Amino acid sequence: MFDKLAAEEARYEELVRLLGTAEVQGDPNEYRKHAKALSDVEPMIERFRVYKAVVQELTQTEELAAAGDTDMRELAREELKSLTARRDALVTELKALLVPKDPNDEKNVVLEIRAGTGGDEAALFAGDLFRMYSKFAERQGWRLEIMSTSDTGVGGLKEVIATIEGRGVYSRLKYESGVHRVQRVPATEASGRIHTSTATVAVLPEAEEVDIQINEKDLRVDTFCSSGPGGQSVNTTYSAVRITHIPTGLVVSQQDEKSQIKNRAKAMKVLRSRLFEMELRKQQEAIAKDRKSQVGTGERSEKIRTYNFPQNRITDHRIAFTTHRLTEVLNGDLTELLDSVITYYQSERLKDATAVS
Repeated sequence: MFDKLAAEEARYEELVRLLGTAEVQGDPNEYRKHAKALSDVEPMIERFRVYKAVVQELTQTEELAAAGDTDMRELAREELKSLTARRDALVTELKALLVPKDPNDEKNVVLEIRAGTGGDEAALFAGDLFRMYSKFAERQGWRLEIMSTSDTGVGGLKEVIATIEGRGVYSRLKYESGVHRVQRVPATEASGRIHTSTATVAVLPEAEEVDIQINEKDLRVDTFCSSGPGGQSVNTTYSAVRITHIPTGLVVSQQDEKSQIKNRAKAMKVLRSRLFEMELRKQQEAIAKDRKSQVGTGERSEKIRTYNFPQNRITDHRIAFTTHRLTEVLNGDLTELLDSVITYYQSERLKDATAVS
């Protein structure tokens, strides 16, 4: 671990030098690049230097404890306890800082929610989940834009796709992908029997063109008339767009905009993010083969969470976390739940990093 930290400190010194050179030469692109790299590694180097200072002080205090008079030895022993605790705390901090950052954490996301098993009740639950994430996004000051929706006409959603833009969106929501299960008594259930339904959630990091290169030859683009409400242009102009990515078979349709150009741009954004997520999943599966505990695989077939209405309870099955604040969570108060999941996966990554080092 300390060899890695020493290497990072050497890289930090080199970045400081390169940053100075770029400033003198007046190269804004190089300056921004080195400044970004410097800001990423700076917290780690700062803590490492504090750690080295504490270790040096600890050594000096140990010498005093061994060679000083009685009073001095007693004072030194007390100081040793404090310094040892400080050193150990810094080691824990440094281990955490050595865990590689997810390069996608600062990305915006494409949020997809689909009703699963359970008919109308599943669609109503999908609508509940979308409102939950929408309210949470509003609390965070994020911008949510609906890309496309398919509703049931009775308040439920068969499917909804939206983008969420803001600082650190993916870092907060990336572990929400999976099967969400609801247990409640439907309004139409006269006997009071509890029904179980599901909805799937996918949180995809929004991919830019530099992340995923798509060859136009690999696309089949079909246009068709929009359906549903939308004014005079509906069913009269071919504004709706369906894009098929031939190599993977992925299909994305978009018809919410009256402009075919806007619908195509939105469809391409969703397609690019889905292809990007496919690549991420391939990488995760390759890594998972080499270790027993999989961290953040995002397997959508896994039931990740249960929302039990009769007991006002939410249970996250991945981390054995339960809270009886279901009403508050569905109203957008997701902080405690998300923090618990994120802390768990960060600790798992820390274990892996420690094992390697």
